[in-house]
Formats: sequence, C-alpha cells, structure tokens
Amino acid sequence: MKNLPIGIQSFKDLREKNYLYVDKTESIYRLITSGKAYFLSRPRRFGKSLLVSTLEALFKGQKELFEGLWIDDKVDWTKLNYPVIRFDFGQTTNTAAEELTDSLFCFLTNTASNYDIVLENTGLPSMFAELISKLHQSVGQQAVVLIDEYDKAILDNMLTPEVMEENKKVLHGFFQVMKAADEHLRFVFLTGVSKFSGVTIFSGLNNLNDITLVDKYATICGYTQEELETNFADYLIDLGDVLGMSHQDLLDAIREWYDGYSWDGKTAIYNPFSTLCLFENKRIANYWFRTGTPTFLVELLKQRNQLTPILEPVILDDSAFGSFDPQNISEIPLLFQTGYLTIKHRKLIQGMAQYTIEMPNLEVKESLLRYLLSAYSSFPVEQEYSLRLRMQKQLFSHDASGLEKSLREMLAYVPYQLHIGKEAYYHSLFLLWLKLLGFDVAGEVNTNNGRIDAVWQLPEHTIIVEIKYQVQEEDTSQLLDVAIHQIREKHYAERFDTGVESRHATSLLAVAFAGKNIACRIESL
Repeated sequence: MKNLPIGIQSFKDLREKNYLYVDKTESIYRLITSGKAYFLSRPRRFGKSLLVSTLEALFKGQKELFEGLWIDDKVDWTKLNYPVIRFDFGQTTNTAAEELTDSLFCFLTNTASNYDIVLENTGLPSMFAELISKLHQSVGQQAVVLIDEYDKAILDNMLTPEVMEENKKVLHGFFQVMKAADEHLRFVFLTGVSKFSGVTIFSGLNNLNDITLVDKYATICGYTQEELETNFADYLIDLGDVLGMSHQDLLDAIREWYDGYSWDGKTAIYNPFSTLCLFENKRIANYWFRTGTPTFLVELLKQRNQLTPILEPVILDDSAFGSFDPQNISEIPLLFQTGYLTIKHRKLIQGMAQYTIEMPNLEVKESLLRYLLSAYSSFPVEQEYSLRLRMQKQLFSHDASGLEKSLREMLAYVPYQLHIGKEAYYHSLFLLWLKLLGFDVAGEVNTNNGRIDAVWQLPEHTIIVEIKYQVQEEDTSQLLDVAIHQIREKHYAERFDTGVESRHATSLLAVAFAGKNIACRIESL
C-alpha cells in the first residue's frame, strides 16, 4: 500500500515519494482551459494547498510528476513553462500589519531571486507589479499567480479588530495590483475559507470567477464515495480487520463520521484530512477539530447567542453566499464557510436557488457542540461523556430525581448573565444541552394537535418532552402536572406509534423551570 499523505501539501513530494494521490487532474484541466482567474472557498484541512501546489507543478511543465494521471496525455507539455508567483499566506506572520508586510516582501524578493530578477521598487504594491511585468518580459510567458489562504491574516485576527483592519489595508493595496497587470497574467487562482469584501480581490479583479458553488468543481477537493472505495480499497480491508467490522458496516460508520460535505447539494464529499488520519491510526475518532480550535467562531456564537443554525437545518438563498464584511458577518455564512455547516439540498424555485444547510457529519457535530457546551456553560469538556452516560441511564430507568440532579449540575455552570426569564430561552437551553450530550433531539415538532417541545427517538424507545417555565421560584409540581396532561390530552405520542408495542417503549418527560429551580417527572405512556 502507498504511504498516506497526512500533512503533505507539496505535489512534488507526494508524487516523488510514493504517497497515495487521489487524481483530481480532470477537474484541474477543466479549470485551466475554461478561464483565467478563479476563487475557491473550502474549509481548512480540505486539500486547498495541495491543489495550489498541483497547479504550480502543472504550469511549470513538470511532466514527470503527472505520469499515469488523467491529465498526462491531455496537454501540450512543450508549451507549459510559465513563471509562477505563489503566495502561501499560511506561512505568513500577521499579528501586526508590519509583520504581514515583511512576510509579503520576503515572498516577492525570494520569487524574484529564483528567476534572477532584480526588483528596483521598494513599496510592496509596486514591487509586486514590477515582478509580474519583469517575469513576463524575461521568460517570454505570462505569469501565473497562485495565492493560498488569502484570508488567513483576517481570520487569525477576528477577535482583534484593529489588527484585522490594518491587515485588510495591506491586502487591499497588494491585491489591486493584479487588475492593472492583467496583460501580463496567464492564470490567477486564489483559495480561502471566506469571501470577504473590502480586500479588493473581488471588486478589483472584475473577471474573478468564484467557483465555490459551481457544480463541475464540487469534487475538486475532498473524496467522493467512489474515490474512497477505489483508492483506499486495501486500507478499508485492513481497517475492517482491525476493528472487527464487516465491509458494509465499516463504510456506513466512515460515512456517518467523515462524509456529508457538499457544495452542489448533490454530491457528498469526505473530509480528506480526517479520512487519512482514520486509515493511519486505525481508529474512528475526531481528528479534524484537533487541528486547531476555532476560538473566534465559538466566541462569536456565544456572544450572539444564536444557536438555531446548529440545532436545526437552515434555508438560505444565493445572497447568503456573497462577499462579507468581516466585522459584520452573519454567523450562518461563517459556519458554512468554515465547514461547520454544509449544503444538504439545493432546489430551484422560480429559477432561484434555495439551499438547505446543516452540519455535515458526526465529527463536526461532536466537535462544535462539545466546545459550545464548554463556552456556554463553562461545563468541563472532559466530563461531558460521563454525564451523557449518566443521563441516558436516568432517562431510560425513569430516574426523575437523578435527572433533576444532572440538570441542576449543568445549570450551575451557566453564567448568571445568560439567564433570561423567558420560557423560549429554557426550551433552547434544554435542547442545546441534549444536543451537546449526544442525544439526537428534534425540537418544536408539529402534530395535528399542537407542537411538541422536543422528541428524541431510538430504535426501541421514544421520549416526548414538554417544558414549562415560571418566573417565581415556587413549587414546581403544578407545572409538571400541566406538562404531562398536555402530552396526554393532545395525543402527541400517536405520531410516533410504531405498531410494535411489545418492543417499542414511549416515555413522557415533563421538565419544569421555576426561576432557577428544575424539576422533572418521567412517566410511561
């Protein structure tokens, strides 16, 4: 079996050192023959840097690296000898505008040196313009500009707006050079996580084509189901033996954990980094989130107290995927661009696209919810699993007093300023707790008789929840009576009648919040 390319972002290293490569050159060929300037947004750890490196090797005419790949006999290699300017913003320092400027200065001078060019200008934008022009003149071919993670200097400083604004100014002056240098450019390709306005890329380059949601490029990064089963066939056999799972059960588990990303609403894509780590470590686990906690994202969700996008699917139109001001970005587009939400369905309504987005898979769900639990309630992440097991046992054994104790334990961690004297707040808080603890709960479920606060279903057990709230810290027994009566009177359980009475159990759970007091009652149907 070939080596797994974990952390390998150099196409040259990957090919020369016998690493496994999932062939994306058909999509790349379509890219370089269809247009001139592109932008592609994908989440972190999704293969953007390897794609940029592959484009660099292709435009430099490194034919030997492409032997046996789809594109091998599709291009005229004698004409592929373009000068390439490649910027990797992942390697810049950016905690101050001066650091970012110095990093870009080094990129320019090093590239010029590689082509034996002496730059006479000293200002950053003018140096960039001079380099593009002189490369065209000296090599006799238009230049190729490849920019990886263009937005890193912005994303890294989302919690320090003054630094972010200064970095935007640097990028603004730097990127506007490419519009004036169009005659000297053969190809321009930029990658990033987010499409931010105010950086001149999207306003300055009038012909920059955003291919993020274009169907024919939906699989240019990540692995499809067919690519997984074909390229990793031996690894699947090996992993199945180690885990003691049948081939189909293994595929189902891998799909549940790592598949589900989509940019066209039709084709599901596996996270490449997590998939490679799975085969390397021979263990189903959470790999993606460990590569870096998105502090700014968790803090943003906490500050805005907006949990709807992670609790239920959200429907959007095309306007949600445009350019954004990083200081005023909505949490939903940001969650989508950073990979915590993805397109599950897309349909046309009177010619306009409508998107349904939600979390892609179990890995992302577990990652985001666990850290939100800690951010919202200060509840220790390391205690989450034991609490989940305890609450499951309490629910299924109808241990109402034990469940009350567990809920009080969690409520005690919620900061005082987050308490809001409204029943809707406690509905959301209770649902968030259960989601965070791994319970697959549906909230606000409609029936023909009313709306159920929450329901979660297991193969052999359904639990129907009604939540009641009152401001005063008084006796909760009356609230519990009302909640149980409502479930029974409105026949909420009828919607979930499986017809297999001997095996399927239905429980009624009443939860009462009186001030900061919590009470529970659990009954069988």
